[in-house]
This record gives sequence, structure tokens and C-alpha cells, in this order.
Amino acid sequence: MNPLIYAFPVFFVVLLGAIYVLLKMEKQQKELSARIASIVAPQGTVKELTPRGIMRADEEALTPIDRIGKVFGFSQSKADHYMLPWPAILGFTLVIAVVASMLLSGLVGVLPARLTIPVVWIFLSRTTFARGEAKRKTILLDQFPDTLGLIVRAVRVGIPVTESLRVVAKEAPEPTRSEFFKVADQMNIGTAPEHALRDLAARSGLPEYGFFAAALTLQAQTGGGLTDTLELLAEVIRKRVAMKMRGYALSAEARTSSMVLGSLPIVTGLLLTVLNPDYMNLLFTDKTGNFVLGLAVLSLCTGVFVMQMIIRKSLS
Repeated sequence: MNPLIYAFPVFFVVLLGAIYVLLKMEKQQKELSARIASIVAPQGTVKELTPRGIMRADEEALTPIDRIGKVFGFSQSKADHYMLPWPAILGFTLVIAVVASMLLSGLVGVLPARLTIPVVWIFLSRTTFARGEAKRKTILLDQFPDTLGLIVRAVRVGIPVTESLRVVAKEAPEPTRSEFFKVADQMNIGTAPEHALRDLAARSGLPEYGFFAAALTLQAQTGGGLTDTLELLAEVIRKRVAMKMRGYALSAEARTSSMVLGSLPIVTGLLLTVLNPDYMNLLFTDKTGNFVLGLAVLSLCTGVFVMQMIIRKSLS
């Protein structure tokens, strides 16, 4: 087998690792300018107020890593949202794409299979980053009612709203604590609470945080009872979370069935490999075996993808 197939993923993993190290070295130098930029042009309002010509200039000023991030579905500003550094995720998905192309070569040939590596790589990377971001959003939404309750109790005992946000940054669990810590950090350097909360809503991507920012903005402009509004918002979010959990409970049987059906061929193949290695080696050494193995893997991936898509559609 051509050794370039193995050298290709190793080269890209080393390259992505070097890029990640360089970005870490530049992070401290850019930290101050990024914090000042967040005050001058808050994320929640800059897109509404920026003319098209300036936006086009900003797009032209994107770094090569930012352009790569748009293709692969990650963002440097959300690096703390991912369980692993983004170069590691890109390297892992690249290895999977190369292995998938090797299995696919038995079906369509070596050259067409290699041409699928970029497509599979981008698809797996975007899916991985999107699932990580969706999981973080789910945790933030589940913690948000308790966060609102903490703010309400702090306001009722006489603590100002701005100080209650700092209390959340100290007492709330992760990832809510880190998000509100950024809010407190922005307020410490002079950002208005309304703008800091708009940035929080833009970073999280949750409409509930947008409602929270709007409620505090209206309260700061017109006055009125903030605690009643926040309690009502917390109750609505609790009901939405309860309905979502009920949907997950009702779909537990379908999700378990998809996991069992997806893992059964893999477990069976491993057992047969242990019991009769010569019998299973034909799938890797014989041309017809390569065709059968590639077709089986393609059928399995298609089936699992369809089942997961049906489950997600039923929960949405």
C-alpha cells in the first residue's frame, strides 16, 4: 500500500499542532486589544450599525485561520467551548477521513476514494464542532433558571444588579460561571451591563439570554420590577427544559435501539476476528473482500445517520 496514505494525516496533524502553538503564543499579545475592541464595538450591535463597505473590509482582514475556521466550522473566539483544542479535532477527523477513503477504495477505486478525503474531513469536522457547541448550549439552558433565581435572590436582599452578575460569576457552575465571568470582566473595564449582556447572548447563541439582556436594558431605561420579570422568565425556561427532557425520555427506546443496531455489526466483527482471524482477513487482503467491507461500512454509516436524523427531527 502506498506509504503516502499514512504520511498525509501525520503531516497535517503536525502542521495543525504547530499552528495551535503559534496561536497560543500570540494570545497574550492580542488579549488587551481584543478587550478594548469588545468595548468600542460590542458584538451584539456592531453588525447592525456597520456599513457594508466596512463589513467587507473586515472580511478581507480575516486571518487565514479564520477563513479555515469558516470552512471547518470552528471559531478561535470559542476555543474554550470545545472539549479538545481545534487542531486536535481536525487531526482526529482527518485520520477518520483517510481511513474511510481506504475502505471506500474497494468500492469506487483508489483515486476517486482519495478525492473524497476533503469532503469527508470537512463534514466530520463541522459535525463534531456543531455537536460540541450544541451540548454546551444545552448545559447553559439547563443552568439558566437557577442562574436567574440566584440573581433574583441577590436583588431582593438589596444587592445591585451589576453586583449580582458578579455573584453569578463566582457561584454558578460551569459553563455559566465562565460566561458570566467574561461579563464581569467587561464591566470591570467600563463596559455597560447592557452591552456586556448582549455580548453574552451573541456568544451563547441562546434566545433566552437575549430576553434576559432585553429585560435588564428595559429596566435600566424605564425602571419597574425586575425580579418579577426574571422570575417569570425563569419559570418559562423551566417549562421548556421539562418539555425537552420529556421528549428525550419518550425517545429513549429509539435512541437505545439505534445504538444497539449501530454497535452490533462492529462487536460481531471484532468477535469473529478474535475467533477466526483467517476468515476475517479476507475482508482486508482480497479485492472482493475490500468491496464487501466498504459496502458494509457505507451501509452501516448510512443507517446510523438516518436513525439519528429521524430522532433529532422528532425532538425538534
